[in-house]
Amino acid sequence: MAIDMGSASTIIAVRGRGIVVDEPSVVAVNRITGEVIAVGNEAHKMQGREARDVTVIAPLVDGVVADFERTQTMLDHFVRSARSGLSHFSRRAIMSVLSEVTQVEQRALLSAAEEARISRVYMIEEGQAAAIGAGVPLDDEHAAAVVDIGGGTTNVAAIISGSIIASRAERIGSSDIDVAIMDRLRRHRGLTIGVQTAERLKLELSSATEPEDPYKKINVRGRDVQTGSPAAVDITAHEVYTITQPIIRRIAEEVRTLLGDLSPEVAGDIFDRGLILTGGGASLEGLPTYLTKELELSVRVADDPRFAIVRGLSQLYEEPLLLRRVARTEAHPLLDTEATAFET
Repeated sequence: MAIDMGSASTIIAVRGRGIVVDEPSVVAVNRITGEVIAVGNEAHKMQGREARDVTVIAPLVDGVVADFERTQTMLDHFVRSARSGLSHFSRRAIMSVLSEVTQVEQRALLSAAEEARISRVYMIEEGQAAAIGAGVPLDDEHAAAVVDIGGGTTNVAAIISGSIIASRAERIGSSDIDVAIMDRLRRHRGLTIGVQTAERLKLELSSATEPEDPYKKINVRGRDVQTGSPAAVDITAHEVYTITQPIIRRIAEEVRTLLGDLSPEVAGDIFDRGLILTGGGASLEGLPTYLTKELELSVRVADDPRFAIVRGLSQLYEEPLLLRRVARTEAHPLLDTEATAFET
């Protein structure tokens, strides 16, 4: 089982079946009892429309566990869904993790997995998995660079022969655009909107470069900050572009910093080959063009960029010796004799 559990969404792939879970990483909780009453898609549907005794929360923040109990409940739910209909399944899993995660943060993820009845977890850095999932050959002796833009984090990594030689993680991602949109409308337009409305504005209007039609607009409904009454305003593509820019600039700076730390030989490889973008944020309109201009490198978006990490994790199913070498956690003692340990 391959698990990419991020701040925004959780994606699980099972050997022989492909992706079987792709749901938001949120839970709905009863404020009075603390009971989790909905997970994933069902909880996401409630967001912004909760009953007064219900709140929808994201138990992972910036790619790490912020609420252990709810993270465990959420992961257990998703793992059960992934195993649904299987008469036999492995209790081992490969899970992605931030490159700069602390031992305490990593232990929290491992404990959540154990509570979800996963007996053994191999932790792989997100940048490493993303590069493999983007098609970088495991035996490639030249360096490749990948920028994985998730909901809460951005990972930048340089990789050779399946191993990371340099990496950085910045706790900023595409969900920060949602937050920035909500903040801008509240402060400057006097309108409070919900997360789902902000997501829609991001998907329909945001761009990393000047929009082709800056006057394209969407009528947004929410609550007036002063009166509390229902209200609506128009927001243009240009306004969303200006909101997006500071976040995109920070991502570009992370990439520039990593490139500045590389040896001349590795930097030369990346200059020749360019950058690969993965993660949900890679689909932001105009992002390759923006980064090409800022970094003076060619930039391409991987196929199905949201699924690059889980594809890379799944590929490691078939490479047990490489898995033992690159995993952040110790290799299982049976790995050498169980090359097919990850039946599902």
